[in-house]
Amino acid sequence: MDFSSIKCFENGVIVKDVKNFELTHIFDCGQCFRWHKQENGNYIGVVYGRVIEIEKKENDVIIYNTNEEDFKKIWIDYFDLNRDYSKIKDVLSKDPILSTSVNFGYGIRLLKQDPFEIIVSFIISANNRIPMIKREIENISSNWGERLEYKGNTYYSFPTIEKLSSVSVEELENCGVGFRAKYIKNTVNNIYIKGDVKNQEYNEEYDINWIKSQEAEKCHKELQNFMGIGPKVADCIMLFSMEKYSAFPVDVWVKRAMQYFYLAPDVSLKKIRDFGVSKFNDLAGFAQQYLFYYARENGIKFDGD
Repeated sequence: MDFSSIKCFENGVIVKDVKNFELTHIFDCGQCFRWHKQENGNYIGVVYGRVIEIEKKENDVIIYNTNEEDFKKIWIDYFDLNRDYSKIKDVLSKDPILSTSVNFGYGIRLLKQDPFEIIVSFIISANNRIPMIKREIENISSNWGERLEYKGNTYYSFPTIEKLSSVSVEELENCGVGFRAKYIKNTVNNIYIKGDVKNQEYNEEYDINWIKSQEAEKCHKELQNFMGIGPKVADCIMLFSMEKYSAFPVDVWVKRAMQYFYLAPDVSLKKIRDFGVSKFNDLAGFAQQYLFYYARENGIKFDGD
C-alpha cells in the first residue's frame, strides 16, 4: 500500500482515504467474534495479543492503541489493506444476481486471523448463536489468556496452544461450551502434541502451518481430521485464517441465499458448496461473505423455511 497515506499520532495511526472499508460490514459478517461495537460507533477488538479500537471518519480509518511498527507488521495484513476490493467487486458484480449482495455489503473485507484461535472459535460456533459464541470465547480468554488494559477496562488475549493444552474438559465445560469441550480438548492436544515439530510425536497432519500450506481441497480435507471440524467449519477456518479464498462455507444463511437466488430448495449442502466453488472460483470466499451478509441482514427466506 501507499505509505504516504499513513499518518501517525500519539497512540495511533490514521489511514487516509481507504476504499471498501465499513466497520459494520467487516465486523458483523460472521468472520470474527472478538470485536464489539461501542456507543460511539467505533469497534474495540482483541487481536494477536493486542487491544485496538477502530474508527471510521469519512473515508479515513483511525486505529487507536497502536503504532507505526505494529501497523506495518500486523494491521496491513490483518485488514487486507493491500488487496484491491474494487476489482473483486467488479468481477463478482458481472453476475446480476450477486451484484445486489455486493452493493449491499460494499465495505466487507476478509480479515487474516490467527489459525489456532479460529480453529477453536469455529469449533465453538457449531450449532451455536453468535452472542453465545462470543461469550464462550471471552470465558476461555479470561481464564487462560494474558490480561490487557485499555481505557480503564480489562481485556484478555486468546490463550496460546501450550496454555490451552493444559486445560481439562471439565474446565472448558465451565466456560459454557457444552458438548464442544471434548472436541476442543482433543483438537488442542493433537495440535500441541502431534502438530508441534519440537515434540517427538510430531505428525504433519496436525501441524497448522503445514495444513495452511496445502492447496485448497487438501487443506479442507486435512482440517477435518480434527474432532469437531466438518466441511463447513473447515471452510470457515480456511477462508478466515488460511488465505484459501476459493473456500465457500455453507451455513443456514448462505444455504438460504443460494436456494433463494440460484438453486432448488432440496439441494444438499455439499452440492451448494460445490456449486459456489465452481461458479465463483478463486473469489468464492468473497462471494460467500457478500451473500451471507445480505441474507442475514435482510432475513432472506425461501419456500422451504
